[in-house]
Amino acid sequence: MHKSRSKNFLMGISGGSGAGKSTIVNEIIEKIGPEKISVLHHDAYYRHRPELTFEERTKINFDHPDSLETGLLVEHLEQLISGKNVEIPIYNFARHLRDSKSKKVVPCQILIVDGILVLNDDQLRKMMNLKVFVDVPPDLRFIRRLERDLCERGRSVESVTRQYLDSVRPMHEKFVAQQATHRYHHPRRWTQSTSCSAVVSTFANTSRKIISQLCKIVLHRC
Repeated sequence: MHKSRSKNFLMGISGGSGAGKSTIVNEIIEKIGPEKISVLHHDAYYRHRPELTFEERTKINFDHPDSLETGLLVEHLEQLISGKNVEIPIYNFARHLRDSKSKKVVPCQILIVDGILVLNDDQLRKMMNLKVFVDVPPDLRFIRRLERDLCERGRSVESVTRQYLDSVRPMHEKFVAQQATHRYHHPRRWTQSTSCSAVVSTFANTSRKIISQLCKIVLHRC
């Protein structure tokens, strides 16, 4: 028997690259329980472009909405909401291609979709019961992005820096930042005079409070 939509709760978590979206998702899962939550990452849905050479693929603007196959993400969410399993893409960030294998995701009462542009798409946004935008200072976001891409995605410092200046920052200003108008809540901004260590500490404390609040909202509405 398929689940009705009323029994599902869909949360969208957005924010700039390196804002800590994955950390928030993981803490929500830890608090509520992995058996109750299915997660779909928007960046798994980057378009598959095997017709391009590797050099051509490196020049794709991955921070523009057109680089993502959001329609497929919406289709998969609809299938999960109806109680069906889905096979989602696995994206190889070193090769800028999808893998030949896919990942099975099963329907759960709580669905979470995260990514820098999940609140940018009107159709996707209308499906959500709760919309969250994580607002973090740009210098901290860049440091986190640099560490992630070096350690997890096989990137070089030069390529990460170049991409940040050429597309990440301008696309954040054009598409990502304006999504904050759709959010439920986001951490407060910090002044430039605040030290980096204080920012990290304050963000951690603020995040814990917000995550606890988000979990209460989700459990109350489910």
